Amino acid sequence: MDLRALELHELRELFKELGEPSYRGEQVFHWITCREAISFHEMTDLPKSLRSRLSELFSLELPEVIETKTDVDGTTKFAIKLKDGEVIESVLIPERDHYTLCVSTQVGCPIGCKFCLTGTMGFKRNLTTGEIISQVVIGRRYVKEKELELPLRNIVFMGMGEPLLNYENLLKALKILAHPKGFNYSKKRLTVSTVGIIEKIKKLAKDFPTALAISLHAPFDDLRRELIPIAVRYSVKDLIEVCREFPRIKNSRITVEYVLLRGINTDLKCAKRLAELLKGKVFKVNLIPFNPHPELPFERPTEEEIEAFQRYLLDRGILTTIRKSKGLNIRAACGQLRAEIQSAFN
Repeated sequence: MDLRALELHELRELFKELGEPSYRGEQVFHWITCREAISFHEMTDLPKSLRSRLSELFSLELPEVIETKTDVDGTTKFAIKLKDGEVIESVLIPERDHYTLCVSTQVGCPIGCKFCLTGTMGFKRNLTTGEIISQVVIGRRYVKEKELELPLRNIVFMGMGEPLLNYENLLKALKILAHPKGFNYSKKRLTVSTVGIIEKIKKLAKDFPTALAISLHAPFDDLRRELIPIAVRYSVKDLIEVCREFPRIKNSRITVEYVLLRGINTDLKCAKRLAELLKGKVFKVNLIPFNPHPELPFERPTEEEIEAFQRYLLDRGILTTIRKSKGLNIRAACGQLRAEIQSAFN
């Protein structure tokens, strides 16, 4: 049993079944979340006999970090080997006053977005709740061990995979991360990014409304379906309407992610349609200039094209930012490091 996959109430029940007071479960929950413990012997407020017993019954061993790469801009990418030998990635990204950790939810991805290297790998399996939480523990321990000055404040589910297609494990991970007696991340600091699985967005709105990001990438159905095959099931109009109904935290905005692909989705026609779709104060746009890779048939727009697209949206009242490319020297785009490692293994 992976204790990191258990919510607090489950740990309390587990310890009752072990013949221990339920509050012992709360103590262990505290240690494996906000204290990032990887050994029961670290848990000094537990009796030694109980620590020894727990060590015999359970393991807190983290997945193996088989490669760590840090760019000159401070971006650090982890290649993490799971117990079955599969490799996933997570990325620690420095911001102005904090770090953001980008975590994966699946090994590979079933969506097959044409501009994403992960999509070329196909889908292997869903990550367990424990494997999702372990990425956070690895990131937090790295920040402490390296004595980095900024706190790890944001967790974004934007790594390998489509989070809403691993819904139950994602939901459980979100609850563990947000619990006030554990990691205690506020909901506005937990962002779920999705290509737009409408029925799951509606479910998330009821189960755990958190920060939401939509991978749109095209404002027209025909173009979006070329770039994102699963979009054949969901129209752009329907997706935007569902997002407008999604509960927002403290008047925050839903992020629309838009990868800029030169000559594909960067013209005035696309900018105009995007502005029409997103009018109002519900959305903000995050423009992402394409991160080139030799295996993908797309190009990055020029700086002039990027700025012109942003300016068009800003002039029409759409809050629009340009994501600064980070980790270019360490192949930090989703799937690149895994592909490099798998190639070496083969």
